[in-house]
Amino acid sequence: MPQERDEARRREAEDALKRVSRDSESIGTSSFARAAGQAKGHFSGADAPQQDRIEVWGRRVGRGLALVFVLWLLWHLVSTYLLQHA
Repeated sequence: MPQERDEARRREAEDALKRVSRDSESIGTSSFARAAGQAKGHFSGADAPQQDRIEVWGRRVGRGLALVFVLWLLWHLVSTYLLQHA
């Protein structure tokens, strides 16, 4: 019985420490800094296997071109539909 109680208290303490660590991490950094870090990792191909350089560069190029296309599309839509009718 005492061992089971000790084990339960240990698990509860570990869970509390994990929650504190997670919450202090989100409070300690701004959401803008976290979003910028995630975007940097996304566009650098950090989720690709690092041993496969072709895969990493393929993701970088593809995501860069997608960003250029989205920016062009946004410019085109704004200039066509918002600025022409204003």
